[in-house]
Amino acid sequence: MELEKITEQVCELSRETAVFIQQEVKKLRGADIETKGIHNFVTYVDKGSEEKLLKGLSKILPGTGFIAEESPELEMKERNWVIDPLDGTTNFIHGVPVYSISIALMEKSEVILGVILEVNQDECFYTWKGAPSMLNGKRILVSETTRLSDSLLATGFPYYDYSRLGPYMNLFRYLMEYSHGIRRLGSAAADLAYVACGRFEGFYEYGLSPWDVAAGTILVKNAGGRVSDFTAGENYIFGKEIVATNDPIYNEFMKVLKEQFAQ
Repeated sequence: MELEKITEQVCELSRETAVFIQQEVKKLRGADIETKGIHNFVTYVDKGSEEKLLKGLSKILPGTGFIAEESPELEMKERNWVIDPLDGTTNFIHGVPVYSISIALMEKSEVILGVILEVNQDECFYTWKGAPSMLNGKRILVSETTRLSDSLLATGFPYYDYSRLGPYMNLFRYLMEYSHGIRRLGSAAADLAYVACGRFEGFYEYGLSPWDVAAGTILVKNAGGRVSDFTAGENYIFGKEIVATNDPIYNEFMKVLKEQFAQ
């Protein structure tokens, strides 16, 4: 496979799909919003975006399977596209300008390509196996900040699984006091892309799905960062928990996480 060429095609497809999303922003009405679960929404824009991505990706790499947010019935294969057609739907329906398209290509259990397009800023983050992480044609790297106390962090809030909310808020409170602050953008894909380019030193969240994080994990890694689950293991794509940081603060962050979750 020519991963560089495929990545270029995926970036172009993402930009074409972003045009559709932006065209629909002012057309959206309350009646267009469906509820999939507690605090979990979908619109015709999510579905239309996914339809465009499915069709385009099938042409780019025929015979590939899909792990797609709005199409759980699709067949998985040895090689799969993992796609979120509109990461940040709640932001989108409220007119809050942070939402993204996230596309990854997995070969068995390994992510080999990742593209995240933050729609409003027209920022396309991309990489592939063995390549640097890029933003609109320029190489990006994680930050060089060495201490958690000097770090700006990002997180998300669980919207259906509150079983770990106690220790999660312990960690949240600690980081409020002993870091530069915590941001909650509402798009995990954007959070991970911002770690990759050094805007955030770290991101953590639980309750996420593969399409939320797959593309972002390879972006962070190829930009020099570290990614794990909450136990420093490798089950962060399907394990519904993720930590992604620059290299220098990773060990300190994991120590704090362990301590706060133990309370």
